[in-house]
Amino acid sequence: MKYQAPRGTHDILPRDSLTWAHLESSFRNLVGLYGYNELRTPTFEDTELFTRSSGETSDIVTKQMYDFADKGGRSITLKAEGTAPAVRAYLEHGLGGQGQVTRLWYTTPVFRYERPQKGRYREHHQFGVECLGSASPLADAEVIEIAYRFLTTIQMPDVSVSLNSIGRAATRAAYREAILGHASAYLTEMGAEDRLRIEKNPLRLLDSKDPKAIDLMKTAPSIQDFLEDESRSRFASLCQALSDLGIPFEIRPEIVRGLDYYTDTVFEVLSHHLGAQSALCGGGRYDRLVQDLGGPDTPAIGFGMGIERLFLVLESLDKLQEAPRIVAFVVAADEIARPMVQRICHDLRNAKISAQCDLEGKDMRRQLKQANALNAEIAVLVGEEELSKRFATIRDLATGEQRALPFDRLVEELQ
Repeated sequence: MKYQAPRGTHDILPRDSLTWAHLESSFRNLVGLYGYNELRTPTFEDTELFTRSSGETSDIVTKQMYDFADKGGRSITLKAEGTAPAVRAYLEHGLGGQGQVTRLWYTTPVFRYERPQKGRYREHHQFGVECLGSASPLADAEVIEIAYRFLTTIQMPDVSVSLNSIGRAATRAAYREAILGHASAYLTEMGAEDRLRIEKNPLRLLDSKDPKAIDLMKTAPSIQDFLEDESRSRFASLCQALSDLGIPFEIRPEIVRGLDYYTDTVFEVLSHHLGAQSALCGGGRYDRLVQDLGGPDTPAIGFGMGIERLFLVLESLDKLQEAPRIVAFVVAADEIARPMVQRICHDLRNAKISAQCDLEGKDMRRQLKQANALNAEIAVLVGEEELSKRFATIRDLATGEQRALPFDRLVEELQ
């Protein structure tokens, strides 16, 4: 039997891992400038964590979760999104404090059972940040700035922000009735189960992938018209803060995000290079979630960013990281030279100079062929004559030029 990675998963091969490492280090360095600290949470959690946080009517809970009973009969779910586990850890370990703003970041695998397609997998990976403890629109602006700045840092083209406010309870109640009235004819055509889900949360119609729903929502009333005064004021403050930071944004009333815990600010950061599938990052404010999970009333905002999607764009732009060349391939011209070859490799690596040598007892011709295949910069040749005179022959593999270097000056010269 020929084994393959499960459908909807993928291997990160050596030719790609350098770009992944570059993205991870770039993100780590950027969030560090803002004082965010890394959090690592388990790959699986109690199922109830996600049903309580994401909402029982969300697609994640109803269609996409990988949940199972473990050997103790407990209902367990592979991590379906990053925010709920972060909030669980925040509460469990008392990471917050009175009047304290807690800034967290993570990189994590996320598991969702959905139809695989290019750039979308059943196991995918995310960067995320969570800012807990501040209700200020400046916190929203900071989180959005991080997402925007990261994408521009890795040279993503045509980056902009799509922004909306979905208000609070009063907004939801008024808008719910308006949307249900607008969509009444559409709802009568749906099955009972789907209709019940929409009636519980009509905002789902705004990010529906159904072409009929998309056309219907083009003429729907805007949620912006139903905002409470406080939500309207803080949204205006956020827009001003983003303008002050020079971050381009567009107000898009149809953006609501797919999780029930969002309040007020919701946003996406996108690259128009991707065309219709342009969103690279999404997030928003979730001021009720900490309290819903058993903690104190705590305002918070965060985002998640798919790493596979970033990779896809960088690949299309021919901006993947290239593997660094091996500096030196150390060649044993004969068997007697092999101990010295090992010693030279050891000394070069200690000096942070990349070096390889043959491990299989190949002859000199095949060792040089191996050096060329690795695209090494130089070959360091050691044989019986070199051993007797205490020098190595250095061959430039691009030009073929050679010179002799004493063993005791080899590391210094190559540095």
